[in-house]
Amino acid sequence: MIRVLFVGDVVGKVGRRLLTERLRRTQSDVKADVTIVNVENAAGGFGLTGSVWDELRRLPVDVFTSGNHIWDKKETAALLDIEPRLLRPANYPAGNPGRGSCVVASKSGVPIAVINLQGLTFMIAMESPFLAADRILAEIGGQAAVKIVDFHAEATSEKQAMAWHLDGRVSAVLGTHTHVQTADERVLPRGTAALTDAGMTGPYEGVIGFKPQAVLERFLLATPRTLEPATRGGALCGAVIEVDETTGRALAIRRLRVEEGERE
Repeated sequence: MIRVLFVGDVVGKVGRRLLTERLRRTQSDVKADVTIVNVENAAGGFGLTGSVWDELRRLPVDVFTSGNHIWDKKETAALLDIEPRLLRPANYPAGNPGRGSCVVASKSGVPIAVINLQGLTFMIAMESPFLAADRILAEIGGQAAVKIVDFHAEATSEKQAMAWHLDGRVSAVLGTHTHVQTADERVLPRGTAALTDAGMTGPYEGVIGFKPQAVLERFLLATPRTLEPATRGGALCGAVIEVDETTGRALAIRRLRVEEGERE
């Protein structure tokens, strides 16, 4: 049995600080064999810069996943092409830089496939993530029994549908993007662990990681505002999944929330 630590969307400076300060202790506490972290909001709440990547890549993380905001900084394109541990959603059109899946080894040498996908509901139109998942699983074949999917999507129904679509074919489908951790973790009948949203790693004293005033003005006045990451109420959120390394079936899943200043 191996344990997968999945860390939800890292938001801004607070999220990076929490990841730096809390990751190693959390890995030890949960006895993680492999660690996956979503970093699409790591640079000021939107995207990823070279300097931020240089900070993150030094951490003991096996795979970094992302989502729609990975394109917000122009310099990210070059990173996606040269960094095999940094993924972008696989169902973006051909010709974009980077890759949407990879296979890495756990601490004990067990191969782990990680797949990054993006939803369609309330988001940009592109290839169906359901068909993309089928295609990528066929490409991975027997390279890895343990397969983890980061499904970066808006709609709860689409995330749950993906978990059912892949039940028995992947070890876990973990939702990201909404920054609000859900309480619906479960193992589906054929052995796929599912969680609609892993939550974010960042400042919770605000609105999905941002200072509330500009967000309120957007809703009240219906005109654009520049959002600024919040600075207080930090927490590292995600999930821990126990997986049978031979069959790839999930044995258990639990939500993770480590408040700033407390032990997991």
